[in-house]
Formats: sequence, structure tokens, C-alpha cells
Amino acid sequence: MSLGPVFRVAFFIALRDTVRGNRWASALTILLITLTFVNLVIVGGVLVGLIESSSLANRVRHSSDILLSTPASKSYIEQSAAIISLIERTDGVVKYSARYAEPATITAGYKTKLNPKDVEDYARAVVAGIDPVRENDLTGIAEKVVEGRFLKPNEFGAIVLGSNLLYKYIPIDSPGLQTLDIKGVGEKVRLTVGGNNKELTVVGIIKSKVGEIDQRMFMNGAELRPLIRRNDLNVDEIAVQVTDDAAIASVKAALIAGGAGKFARIQTWEEAQPKFIQDIKNTFAILGNIIGSVGVVASSITIFIIVFVSAIVRRKQIGILKAIGINSNAIELAYAMQSVFYGIVGITLGMVISFLVIKPYVDLHPINFPFSDGIIATTWPSTIARIVALFAATLFAGYIPAKLIVRKNTIDAILGR
Repeated sequence: MSLGPVFRVAFFIALRDTVRGNRWASALTILLITLTFVNLVIVGGVLVGLIESSSLANRVRHSSDILLSTPASKSYIEQSAAIISLIERTDGVVKYSARYAEPATITAGYKTKLNPKDVEDYARAVVAGIDPVRENDLTGIAEKVVEGRFLKPNEFGAIVLGSNLLYKYIPIDSPGLQTLDIKGVGEKVRLTVGGNNKELTVVGIIKSKVGEIDQRMFMNGAELRPLIRRNDLNVDEIAVQVTDDAAIASVKAALIAGGAGKFARIQTWEEAQPKFIQDIKNTFAILGNIIGSVGVVASSITIFIIVFVSAIVRRKQIGILKAIGINSNAIELAYAMQSVFYGIVGITLGMVISFLVIKPYVDLHPINFPFSDGIIATTWPSTIARIVALFAATLFAGYIPAKLIVRKNTIDAILGR
């Protein structure tokens, strides 16, 4: 029998068995494939999205598109005024924020301390001196204030603390982790930086789920500058926002060509990310693939069992088909076609649920993880790879049991032996 007739006969058998067969078994198979696909996309997407969200938050709230920072051999960015002027003249730059960033110690409870030998309530962190208006315009940092308010323009005597500096947000007792045991807004604290002390009032607490932000203190740059003796206006960081992703490379190249690279380390937002974020992202991607692979194997085994039982139930019918001259290849192909049908319907439903229901909902309502607002991160190459893997597993699981039954002796099949 040529290929054309075999295909037509197989299609007829597959259509008849699908329409008149056990609808519960068909529905169960499709549901299983659907849930397996959703599991492949959503679980892997959430694991990768957990870190992807953290990475994007770091870009939005801290580094922006390009970050200029202090070189390892220097204490600050020399010629900062000239570099800022270059930034303002560079095509593609939308806005920027210059920051002072110096290691400091913040102490609380020093006024009520009775015994001089008692251990002080203190924490060490970087204090960032900023222009509140320019910084908030660039990063929207004021949106992440969970207590009190953000700094006002030209406001002196005020400080905003990152939530990781307070015991109430990080209730962990560890010798290596120093946090302030204070109520929060309204407390008086003493800032020690550059060998100088300054009493400040806590006016706000920031919780952004970005380590660089939540581990910092923020005050007006004009007030911090005399404390660190930075009368030359040289800053430690300059975050730059550009028109779009395509302009990042060209703006970076223009800054380097303009001589900024001699005085500052210039990095794109991806280059400025801590390496552990990329490592965790790759690790979670591997975990997602492992979990998804287990789901595919489990689904394949279940489909194999369903089809195998269905074929055993129909072995008398299969024997009769063989007895009247139906080619064995046509019968095997019929079961393969059924598997293709189940795979197409199941994967289509899975895509609808994943990309038209779950992902849009999570995009609007990110999962509130402790250190990140979780999203579902997927790419079309990875999705296509999952479709191919699940489809191949479904086809294999449907074809093999049919082949095992069809290869049985025709008389034995008819007699049910």
C-alpha cells in the first residue's frame, strides 16, 4: 500500500476513534498536556522572572541606563563638572542624577545611653548625597517610601534610611549584621562621615527591594558635601537615562570618546549589575528546566498509560482491522494522529491560559516576594523549545503503546488473548 492510501485510512480511523471513543480519556489527555505546558511556562518563567524583576528594579531605581562610578584607584570621579557638562551635551541623554556616596556610620539612642560602656546602637552603610528633585525625577525613588516622606529640595537636618538598616524590617540577630533598633520616622540619629558628626532627623524609610537602595542612607548633597570636604564638586556616581535601549551603546561610546572614561568607570546597566544576580538568574533558569523536564516525563508516562489501556481495550477491533487487510502502519499512524491532535489542542489551550490569562494578570499584579516583585519572564525561543519538547513527548507516548499492541498476533488480538 502506497503512502497516500495509508495516510487516508489512518486519518479515517483516527477521526472515528476520536469522535466515538472515550471522551473522558480524551479530555483527561488534553487536560494533562495543557497543565504540563502551563507548568513548563509558568514555573520556569516565575523562577527566571524573580531575578529578572530584581535586575530591572536595580536599573530603574539605581543605575538607570548608564552608570558612571568611581574608578578603583580613585576616591571619587575627578573632573565631575566637566563630565556632567559632556553628559548634558551628548545626543540621546534624557536626564541624569549625580550623587555623593561615602561610607558612614549612623548611631541611635546616644542621648538616652546611661552607661558609657554599653554597646551603641549603630549601623554602617553608604550615605548618598543627592539632589532630591533630580534623583526622584530619574529613579522615582520617592514612590518607595513606606514610612514618612522623601527629602525636600534644599532640606537640611533630614535623612532617609533604607529599610535594611532597621531591625524592624530585618529582624535578624547576627554579629555580622548591624541594624538600628529604632521606631523609625521622627527619631534623632548621629551620622559620622569623613571624621565629622552630624545630628539628623529620620524623615522617611525606603523599601525598594533593591539592595543598593535599601542598604543606603539619603540626605541632601549640599549638606553632605562639607562633611566629606568635597568643595570641588566632584561626585562618586552619575546615573544617566537615555532615549531607548538602542541609544545605550552609542551614548556610552560618546562619553568615552569625550574623555569621561579617563576619570570614571562607565558601565551599561547590565554591566553595573552585581554578578551574583546573573548567576542566580542562570541557576533559576536551570531549575525551571529541570522542574519542567520532570513534568514532561510524568505527563508522557501518564499519556503512555492512557493510550496503552485504550489500545488494549480496542485490541479486538485492531485485530479485526488487520484481518480485513488494513495495513499495520495505518493503524499505528492513526494512534500517532490522535496524539498529534491531543498535543495541538492541549498546547493551544496551555498557551491561551499562560499568555492570555496568567501572564497578563501577574504583569498587573506582580508576586510579592521578599526581595523582588516577581514577574513571569518568557521568551519566544524558550517557549518554542518547550512546545517542541512537549509535542515530541506526546507523540512518542501515543505511538509506542499502539505499536506494541498492533504487533501482536492477529488471531490473539481478535480472541482477546
